[in-house]
Amino acid sequence: METKLLILAGLGDSGEKHWQSYWLQKFKNSSKLVQGNWEQPVLEDWLGNLTEAISKLDSPTILVAHSLAVSMVLHWAAANTNPNIIGALLVAPADVDSPNHTPQIIWNFSPIPTKKLEFPSVVVTSANDPYISPERAQYFAEMWGSDFINIGQNGHINSDSNLEFWEEGQLILEQLINKINIG
Repeated sequence: METKLLILAGLGDSGEKHWQSYWLQKFKNSSKLVQGNWEQPVLEDWLGNLTEAISKLDSPTILVAHSLAVSMVLHWAAANTNPNIIGALLVAPADVDSPNHTPQIIWNFSPIPTKKLEFPSVVVTSANDPYISPERAQYFAEMWGSDFINIGQNGHINSDSNLEFWEEGQLILEQLINKINIG
């Protein structure tokens, strides 16, 4: 059975020039969770939508989360399990616990859980992400039991980063899939 990708966008959704949107075009095994309110996110609503989407999965799935969606994944994983979730690519986590790094609108996603994930995962950050320091991202990776990769000066790893199909990210995803298949 083919591994699927569930794309999870952050605050404001992923626009057409975001790597997640390119991946949706490229990977026929991918789908995207659509949230009801991208601009005024409420954790309980986002979690409810994620829980519902995961409950409908019928094959092994990797969560591909960006920014605020990383926090959502950790909140979900702290209270839920599902054998179809076999891994997570956690890109550019937003430090929802830091008023210096994130807007007040997303503080309802705080505190970000630090429970170890029950599935393999990779945290990908950038050295100059305005929403989290590299040290804080590495701390979260350690707490979550995730591999950690700093891809250098790429901002928030979003549309402004001009990554298009983000080939480096595809290689990281492939490494995660290989780790899952070996483990």
